[in-house]
Amino acid sequence: MDVFTALLTRRSVTRLLDPAPGDEEFRYLLQSAATAPDHGALRPWPWWWLLMRGDGLDMVADSLGVERPDLSQAQLAAKLVRAPLKAMLVFRRRVGHRVPEGEQLAATSATTHALLLLLHARGHGAIWRTGLLCTSRTLPARLGLGAEERLLGALDIGSPDPSAPPQRRRPPVDVGDHVATLA
Repeated sequence: MDVFTALLTRRSVTRLLDPAPGDEEFRYLLQSAATAPDHGALRPWPWWWLLMRGDGLDMVADSLGVERPDLSQAQLAAKLVRAPLKAMLVFRRRVGHRVPEGEQLAATSATTHALLLLLHARGHGAIWRTGLLCTSRTLPARLGLGAEERLLGALDIGSPDPSAPPQRRRPPVDVGDHVATLA
């Protein structure tokens, strides 16, 4: 799939089934995505990914259950286990680096977008999730995150459900009023 087709046809996929990419395929795709602009050679990158399947997702649901007593364990699990793979993105702020935090976040976002396009080009479906994962007060400690680390979100990844209604291509929008030229 060429890059224009990938950009114009990629959509968030909510109904995901097995198979999802295995760890090796995920690493392969991430290696390519990591060629995204990194605002001043931020290597090692200000991010890392935590791949969760099965029991790992149950642990996350247990941790979040402390903060959401209004939801049953089954409800929390249903919110988390929507795909065979949940790739959680951890941002590790590089303190004292010459590249400001905002640019570190921009580089992390560029890599994540490239990863979404590569997943799509390989026939996988994915959707970016945030919410309670990112606002939890207990989950970071349970995952062993350091003081300079935080969850930015997670990609739910799998194969698109063939019985789901087909997604429409997103129509191009007029961006003319978002561009200015100074001569």
